[in-house]
Amino acid sequence: MVVVKVKGLKKSYQKHEVIKGLDFEIRKEKCIALLGANGAGKTTILQMLSGLIKVSSGNISFTGIEEGEDFRKLIGYLPQHPVFYEWMTGREFLEYAGKIAGLSKQDSKVRTEELLELVGIMEAKNRRIGKYSGGMKQRLGIAQALIHRPQLVMLDEPVSALDPFGRREVLELLERLKKTTTILFSTHILNDAEEVCDEILFLHNGRLVESGTMEQLRDKHQQAKIDLVFKGKEDKYIEHLSSLVKVQSVTIEGSKISFFVTDIEQARTVFLKELAELNWPLVKFEISRTSLEDVFMKVVEK
Repeated sequence: MVVVKVKGLKKSYQKHEVIKGLDFEIRKEKCIALLGANGAGKTTILQMLSGLIKVSSGNISFTGIEEGEDFRKLIGYLPQHPVFYEWMTGREFLEYAGKIAGLSKQDSKVRTEELLELVGIMEAKNRRIGKYSGGMKQRLGIAQALIHRPQLVMLDEPVSALDPFGRREVLELLERLKKTTTILFSTHILNDAEEVCDEILFLHNGRLVESGTMEQLRDKHQQAKIDLVFKGKEDKYIEHLSSLVKVQSVTIEGSKISFFVTDIEQARTVFLKELAELNWPLVKFEISRTSLEDVFMKVVEK
């Protein structure tokens, strides 16, 4: 079932077009990552989907909502920099959010207890928000976005400002939530998207340059890759090994050299034989699958 369908979505500011005609749809109970570099337009898209800013042209249609009808009751939204009343307790804040969302006093209390348990901050429910850690605040913010049982929850860079521990807490929460909730979250951190999402929307300079599941994207853009790590400078290794087999491209990340080759079996045999004969100071030899970062760089460079 499709929750929301986007067609020809555009946004301009003073004749400068920042979102350049997007087409995509979001299906029920999927976790979708809106992936792109800072400034790609991710926040603008989420704000249009949430009704916070107007679209310049195009159409956003939610299943079950007639044209002109208020669709905001169907969505929950957590901005990149959420603001809390830090003098409130977590429980007070969620009950307050529930009442604003239209829940009765009793329903708000019941729902608050459910969500405090779900996001893992029940033990801190009577603690003032000002005493919460960054990860706890993000989990409280996600609970606020879920308070009225929306069909779609949108999270803008939910882990980008967190330390590793807080980031892990929120990613594990998203992993649990996606089993029952449709989630759209924006991020520029590729590993986070690869870890928890079912589908990916690649955004670059206001355009959707690729979309699909991880498996679909890997199948489409799969490249045979051998990763090598040596002690010392890598220049002489690159030049020599590249002359032995057909190499499509070479990338360097820190001390790791990645050879993208046409024939992985041939390259493995030739590389290992040559490395053994020359006795080069090899630290690591790995045949790896195409990562999300590899896919992203490939589609962006087109």
